[in-house]
Amino acid sequence: MRFDSYHPLINLIYFAAAISCSIAFNHPLFVLLSFVCALICAFSLRGSRALLVLLALLPLMALYTWWYSFYNHFGVTALGENFAGNSITAEALFYGASLSLRAGAVALFISCLLAVFTADKVVYLFGRLSPKLSLFIAILLRSAPRTLAYARRISVSQQGIGRGPGQGSLPARFVNALRLCSVLITWTLENFLESSLSMRSRGYSLRGRTAFSLYRFDNRDRSLVVVIFALLITILAGAALDQTHIYYDPRIIMMPVTALSFVFYAAYGLFLLLPVIIRIICARRFAAAAA
Repeated sequence: MRFDSYHPLINLIYFAAAISCSIAFNHPLFVLLSFVCALICAFSLRGSRALLVLLALLPLMALYTWWYSFYNHFGVTALGENFAGNSITAEALFYGASLSLRAGAVALFISCLLAVFTADKVVYLFGRLSPKLSLFIAILLRSAPRTLAYARRISVSQQGIGRGPGQGSLPARFVNALRLCSVLITWTLENFLESSLSMRSRGYSLRGRTAFSLYRFDNRDRSLVVVIFALLITILAGAALDQTHIYYDPRIIMMPVTALSFVFYAAYGLFLLLPVIIRIICARRFAAAAA
């Protein structure tokens, strides 16, 4: 029992809510919860590949935080001056860090979404509402890993004749890399066209078309929906009480942290960690059954 084994509609509700909350909430504790939980989910769902995403995100987040604090001068707590003589403030620095962490959390949740959502789930969810949109998204999801695999094949074949991106002088490497990109783009466009024509010839875009599906909304899905909406209602109650938002301009102002605030923090953390919790429960059940 994994999170991706639940009904596609539940997966969609979870990721839509998680990404929306990560974008909307700017309270430091909620922002940290969003990023840390997104990172934990990424490692749980994607394994070691999540480390590559993290290593790519961290320098970009640090660079954006520095740039934002360097070129935005609101706030009253001066930390120093930039080359133009403008103040670098703590409020701008913290707000830039908040924006970068929120963007990093969204990127990690999107990577988790791509690991959970397959082409058949996209077709199931959007096939009847918008067949053309679902076809486009399904082809896009399916072509991403195929394009990477084909890029590796092209690179290996080019290295066999001494024209790999890492072979030759610097100008030759640049030309070889351009040649690889040209071949890859041509193949990708041809693949998109062939897939689209193939699906259209099968009557995919016709009105009233029915689709076979293996998905069924059972009691297990209903139980998880109750848990998800209970946690979301608690989180929205915290947002209504202004527990998820703070002000950075002209100074940092937020609601005082009370005992009730920890209820909202716990609900938010539990909601974001649902895929990990489900995986842990599943692993323990299998271990108990095996024993």
